[in-house]
Amino acid sequence: MRRRQLLGLLAGLLAAGCLWSGGRSMEAAGLRVATFSCDATPPVGGHPLIWVVPVKEVETPLWAKGIVIEDGSRRYVLCAMDWCGLCNSSYELFCRKMAAAVGTDAANVSLHCVHQHTAPYTDGDAQRILDQTPDPPRYVDFDFLEKLSDGLAQAAAGAVDRLEPFNQVGTGQAKVERVASSRRLLMPDGRLVGRMSSCKDPEIRALPEGRIDPYLRTITLARDGRPLVRLHFYATHPQTYYGDPRASSDMPGFARERLEKEEGAFQLYFTGCAGDVAMGKYNDGSPQARDELTERLYEAMRAAAASTQYRPVLDVSWRHVDITLPVRDDPGRPLEKSRAVASDPKGNVVQRIRAATHLAFAARADRPLPLNLLELDGAAILMLPGECMVEYQLFAASLRPDRFVAVAAYSDLGPGYICTEESFEEGGYEPGASRVAPESERIMKVAIGRLLGQRPERSE
Repeated sequence: MRRRQLLGLLAGLLAAGCLWSGGRSMEAAGLRVATFSCDATPPVGGHPLIWVVPVKEVETPLWAKGIVIEDGSRRYVLCAMDWCGLCNSSYELFCRKMAAAVGTDAANVSLHCVHQHTAPYTDGDAQRILDQTPDPPRYVDFDFLEKLSDGLAQAAAGAVDRLEPFNQVGTGQAKVERVASSRRLLMPDGRLVGRMSSCKDPEIRALPEGRIDPYLRTITLARDGRPLVRLHFYATHPQTYYGDPRASSDMPGFARERLEKEEGAFQLYFTGCAGDVAMGKYNDGSPQARDELTERLYEAMRAAAASTQYRPVLDVSWRHVDITLPVRDDPGRPLEKSRAVASDPKGNVVQRIRAATHLAFAARADRPLPLNLLELDGAAILMLPGECMVEYQLFAASLRPDRFVAVAAYSDLGPGYICTEESFEEGGYEPGASRVAPESERIMKVAIGRLLGQRPERSE
C-alpha cells in the first residue's frame, strides 16, 4: 500500500474515533473449549422471515451454533446463527445475554448471521421507529426475541459446564468450484451488470465469475489429533431460492449438518465478506441447482477438513476495536426521504421497513460497532460487522500473508452494506442500499489493519 494511502487510513482512524482495546494473550496450558446450539426457528405464524414473510413451513430448523473458549481466567464466545440479520440493539441484546451467561464482557462475544434469506432479518430499533408512525407494519415480535435470546444464553451457559481442554489448532482450505460469482460486473462499455443470487438469463450467467475469494477456509480445535470443533468460512450470499414462507438453513446449513453427522465433530459455518458475491452464475433458482450447489459446498468443506494440518497451540489472543461509521445522508439516500417513506401509512410495507432501518442506524451512529480478532498461533479469525464487500476480506488476507486469515462478516448488521468508495461511483444496488457513507472504507481498513498488527509507515 502506498504511503499516502496509509496516512489517509491513519487519518480515518483518528477522525472516526476508532477505539483500540489492545489484546489479551492466553497461555496454552489453560485452554478449554465447549460447543453449544439453540434452535432459533420462529414459530409458524410468529416472528416473520426476512421483512414480513410469515412462517408457514419449517423445511429445516434454523440453528444458532457456537463455541466458548476459556483461558483459565476469561471466556470468549463465537457464534453463527441461521438468520438473515440482527441489527443494532437487537444484536446487542443477544451478545449481552450470552456474555452474562458465561461470565464475560460483551466485547468478548461475537455473533454472526449466516445470512440465509429464508430466515429473519430483525432490527428492533426500526420497529420502534415504525411504532411511532400511523398504521405501523408488524415486523418484530419482541417477546420472541427475548425468549430466543434467553434460550441462546442458557445454551452458552450450559457449555461452560462441558469445557474440555484443547491443545492443537488445525487449518485447511479448499477451492469451491462453481458456486460463488460477483454480483457486480463492469462491462467494457462502462455499464454495470447486476447478477444476484439466482439468474435465468443465459447471457448474464455466461459472463465471467468476476472478483471473488474462491477458497473455503476451515479452522479446527483439537486435542491430541481428535477434532472437537470445526469452523468453516466462505464468502457468498448463501440463498438459493427464497421469498416463500419457508424457514430453511438452505445450502450452508444442509452441507454443515451433513458433515457433522458424518464426522461426529461439531461444525460451524460463517459467511465471509459477501456483500457483492452471490451464486447467480451457477444458480437458476431451481431445486436441482440448489442440490448441485449444496453438493459442491459440502465437497469443499470435506476437502478442507481432510487437508487440515495441526500444530500445538502455543499462544491465543483476542483483540477488539470499536469504530463509528458515518451515516448515509446524501442526495442518493437522504434521511429526510427515509423519514417520509417510513411514516407513509399507504406506502409499501417492505420499503417502510427498509427506510426505518436507515433511520435506526442513524439514531445509533455514535454507538460503536465492534470488530474482533481471535488468533490461535498461525490461524486468525477476523470478525466484521455489516454486509461487507469481498474487498475487505481480500484486503485482510493481503495484510498477513504469513497467517491463515479466515473472515466472518455479518455480525451487527446495523450499517447494512459496507461498500468500497469506488462502488459509489460505479452505482448499482449495494451502494444504493447502504446506510453508511463512502468514507467508511477508509475507517474499516484502518481498524482491520490495527487488528492484524499493521501500522502506517513513518513518513520520510
